[in-house]
Amino acid sequence: MEQQALIRETFAKGNGILRLLPVFVPRRFSKPGHRLKLHPDDYFALGTRRGAIKERWFSSVINCMNGEDAAPDEGLSYVETSEGPVTLRDFAEELGAELIGPELKEKYGTWPMYSKFFDYDDPLFHHVHLDFAAAARVGMLGKPEAYYYPPQLNNHPGTFPHTYFGFDPDVTKEMVKERLELYEKNDNRITELSRAYRIELGTGWYTPPGVIHAPGSYLTYEPQWNSDVNSVYENVTAGEVYPYGFLAENCPLESKYDLDYIISLLDWEKNVDPNYKKTYFRPPVLSSEDEYHTEKWVAYGNDYIAAKELTVRPGATVTIKDEAAYGCIFVQGHGGFGGYDAETPALIRYGQSTADEYFVSEKSGREGVTVSNPSLYDPIVILKHFANNHPQTPGA
Repeated sequence: MEQQALIRETFAKGNGILRLLPVFVPRRFSKPGHRLKLHPDDYFALGTRRGAIKERWFSSVINCMNGEDAAPDEGLSYVETSEGPVTLRDFAEELGAELIGPELKEKYGTWPMYSKFFDYDDPLFHHVHLDFAAAARVGMLGKPEAYYYPPQLNNHPGTFPHTYFGFDPDVTKEMVKERLELYEKNDNRITELSRAYRIELGTGWYTPPGVIHAPGSYLTYEPQWNSDVNSVYENVTAGEVYPYGFLAENCPLESKYDLDYIISLLDWEKNVDPNYKKTYFRPPVLSSEDEYHTEKWVAYGNDYIAAKELTVRPGATVTIKDEAAYGCIFVQGHGGFGGYDAETPALIRYGQSTADEYFVSEKSGREGVTVSNPSLYDPIVILKHFANNHPQTPGA
């Protein structure tokens, strides 16, 4: 069957809901947190040269920036069809507004965000994601992102369950520059200039582009814009040394050794906001609740991305409506999901199909997705990631 016909057949058969295959991503740096439910033998499934698997990506139509050894399709989500996997990118190109809705299609041409599980045992380096202007200079998009810490996937906190955000309000650009000048000489200890917050499970944060941050070691659910672009300001993290290329890899060629340019990647006022937690901390906000379910907003208050956590109680069946397309991942329980038999796996082999990840078209979301929970005791918990067009998002 030709791909165009296969895409349309799959879309119709699923009533506008697609089942996605797991996308695991290795990283060359840091240590894995071992909370992705990946089989212990498979963390180096792509070889030790690539590093251990530390992320799982959801609803992705973009490639990850992962070095010269990365596969051409690394980071892309695939839809399971009757004739094998087809990328979600191909579905979005073929179906357009039928899948993502006319607003997103007109504004962005494709599905504009993705989400992932970030699973590191050590804290990540202090780094900044470029804003849209700086990213455009190297042919990329800016990267706003949100964090949520799901209790179901955090049986242990890793080595440092605290996240650094920005700089202390008294820090100056000259102080930051002095630390960057040490990058190839000695440990620059740049987090001494920052502020750390202990991670609270069941809550989250919004991190605008231009804000430096060093994520802590809990597994994190991260809805984010379609970009994988950053500048790493910290040269030694948990004893691991990072080369200068990590600092300058997303700078124009003529600016790679211009520390003033690299510091200009920071949105300075946001970084030294004296009320940073008040501005960017995101406790859950109730969306809807009855005797059968509870749904909360867990990412909100920005112009790019949003997310919900849906809990369906044991023995309950509910139909949940959303005014936008979304991707989703089951983190607890099993049952019916819009005509599919869905389940949260306990252990996944690399390359194995699962029934825990889906993409819901705008029309299907508006008509409502029925979720049924046959369990006597176990709730169903689903994380749902949206772009910026859900009209009920708080503070958007």
